Amino acid sequence: MTTAANATKMPAEWRDFFTLTKPRVMTLVIFTAICGLLAAPGTIHPVLGFTAILAIAMGAGGSAALNHWWEADLDAGMKRTANRPLPSGRMQPRDARDFGLFLSGVSVFIMGVAIGWLAAAMLAIAIVYYAVIYTMWLKPRTPQNIVIGGGSGAFPPLIGWIAVTGEVTAMPVLLFAIIFMWTPPHFWALALFMKSDYAKVGIPMMPVVAGEPSTRRQILIYTVLLAPVAIAPWVIGGTSWVYGSVATVLSLLFFAFAMPVGIRTRAEEDAMSQEKLLFKFSIYYLFVLFAALVADRVLAAQGLIGPGILAGVFA
Repeated sequence: MTTAANATKMPAEWRDFFTLTKPRVMTLVIFTAICGLLAAPGTIHPVLGFTAILAIAMGAGGSAALNHWWEADLDAGMKRTANRPLPSGRMQPRDARDFGLFLSGVSVFIMGVAIGWLAAAMLAIAIVYYAVIYTMWLKPRTPQNIVIGGGSGAFPPLIGWIAVTGEVTAMPVLLFAIIFMWTPPHFWALALFMKSDYAKVGIPMMPVVAGEPSTRRQILIYTVLLAPVAIAPWVIGGTSWVYGSVATVLSLLFFAFAMPVGIRTRAEEDAMSQEKLLFKFSIYYLFVLFAALVADRVLAAQGLIGPGILAGVFA
């Protein structure tokens, strides 16, 4: 386990605790969870729906806080993270740890009591996956950390769907798979232009261990593999052509942004620009894709569109 700065410069403020929850990441977590909940067949009382999303947000925030606690010394050695509450000395490690454990435990309890224990179990798995399997085990040991650990960020829409239906079917599994396959090209694009930071603190990210050419090729491979997974909800009849069209266009655009990164031959400055563009687009990709999923569900509920290619086969 790592330890944070030994001396505390000033008392922690509420903003520091909020920072521990990784609010930028939390935005994506909450959004995909809401989309999973709204796209699921059936209905849920608004109060229960809000409670489910709150529990997911608390669980994500708790696991993020535990990530901050465990990686405090690593964060201190990286320019991007050196000003976080622990490496900057604004917070004691035990406070971050206890805050993370509290949020994680309460989130699972609330989910179980208010929504159901299947959703609570999935939330607990997601927390352990990120805080323990990814942060403590995979990240410092293998360049495949993002590939295997990508599951930690793929749970929110699955849990949102289960909160409504109470069961696991093909559609929520596909939503999980979309984020799972999206994570490597998304995060490796960031890792390429943050390579020196990861190398400095000894984190075996793919660009550090396997080199940039291999990482670029794998970004392109995972981008290609993502496309059929993203389109699959339409193919199995879980959505209509509305979602299918959006997923197809977005996947083609993703490939268009990934291609210059995957086969780079240009100057270093241009390469970094392409990596940043890919990273930014990948975020928009996921937001628009899941928004299309919800729009498709709303239109279908109004009887304005029909099901997809193999409707009924995977029901």
